Amino acid sequence: ARRGRALRALCGSVRGFAAGPETHFGFQTVTEAERREKIYQVFESVAKKYDVMNDSMTLGIHRVWKDILMHKMNPSPGTLLVDVAGGTGDIAFRFINYVRSVRERQLQRKLKHHQNLSWQEISECYQEDKSKSLGNSQVVVCDINKEMLKVGKQKAQHLGYSEGLSWVLGNAEELPFDDDKFDVYTIAFGIRNVTRIDLALQEAYRVLKPGGRFLCLEFSHVSNPLLSRLYDLYSFQVIPVLGEVIAGDWKSYQYLVESIRRFPTQEELKAMIEDAGFLKVDYQNLNSGIVAIHSGFKL
Repeated sequence: ARRGRALRALCGSVRGFAAGPETHFGFQTVTEAERREKIYQVFESVAKKYDVMNDSMTLGIHRVWKDILMHKMNPSPGTLLVDVAGGTGDIAFRFINYVRSVRERQLQRKLKHHQNLSWQEISECYQEDKSKSLGNSQVVVCDINKEMLKVGKQKAQHLGYSEGLSWVLGNAEELPFDDDKFDVYTIAFGIRNVTRIDLALQEAYRVLKPGGRFLCLEFSHVSNPLLSRLYDLYSFQVIPVLGEVIAGDWKSYQYLVESIRRFPTQEELKAMIEDAGFLKVDYQNLNSGIVAIHSGFKL
């Protein structure tokens, strides 16, 4: 009998090992393989309503957070950006707008310093700038989910974005890019959905050029106790209901709320970024830590 129990225990251990290491999916305990599949299904389910839900859940404030991220990046013409888990294009479109604005200001300063230019010369300057409005800047949107990329491409076409923009299907834990390729790596509201955050951070470090910058915008942990209680009430009682009403998907948004609570604290994520090799790592809390922007450099 003892041998039988030992054999059953051993078989159970072998089955658990074969299924892969355990992790969490929201508040559930699952294997890493199961988590990847479940998260893929979540974003496949919500892709078409993703932007509408972001506006509803955050009362539109996510747009301000993303603008702050872009100003913190402060890209110049010629910057090569990879935006990971950026399927619907929010960061990519902001990047293009920001670089175009910088180029426009550069052109105006250039013309101010040449007061004696003819109308024809000024017109030619503007035509040249229009044809190179990004100054060789490029943004590559990389996402593991085909449906999210599909939505992003449709938005880009509708909004008229094409120059300097490309879309790549890829896993944050194993990016399909060469070493030392990008000037900036961004991941906005995506890293908490990565199963192995340590691998994603190592990949971010690998694909950045020496001197390159890592920027992560993510929901984090609220420092104010009263605000934290109100935030919990809103998150668990309101957001899943919005998910059901707007996207017809309660479970996906229940997971998203739970995933925020399971995500590492600001200091814990900072330590993980440093463990991946980044230096000068810091973070900026927004709205008392509802979200945080982490920054680090490959030096």
